[in-house]
Amino acid sequence: MSNSNQLETSAAAVDKAAGNQAQLDVIDQLMKPEVQASLNTLIEQLPKLAEMMTMITKTYDLVQTIMTDHVLIEDMKNGMKEMLNPVKDKVKYYASAAIEACDRAKTDTSSVGLFDMLRLLKDPQVQKMFRIMQAYVNVLSEREQQR
Repeated sequence: MSNSNQLETSAAAVDKAAGNQAQLDVIDQLMKPEVQASLNTLIEQLPKLAEMMTMITKTYDLVQTIMTDHVLIEDMKNGMKEMLNPVKDKVKYYASAAIEACDRAKTDTSSVGLFDMLRLLKDPQVQKMFRIMQAYVNVLSEREQQR
């Protein structure tokens, strides 16, 4: 029994000495002028820091609520799908048309003459493309003039 009491007493003495040393280290740090200046700045900014911490806490609480609400997550996911599906369908449509056009152009060995090009100019899709290109060039030139 006496050995265990001595060990406990020794351990307590070591803990107390370590605590005293830590207090001395803190006091030494607090005596430095740059640490005192930093503490003064920190104290001056405490109201702002408290306000920021309140806002961060509210934001954290909101994010936690959102992240644990599985119904809201599913609704948001479904809403995004509803918004993106039409875009995805259009991209697929135009991509498949471009691929098919490339395949046809690879297999077609006929030459395109001047009259073929003139006939193509009357095509409604070509006219639409030229109107878009013309409007695009006009927009770019207007923006360039605004600079």
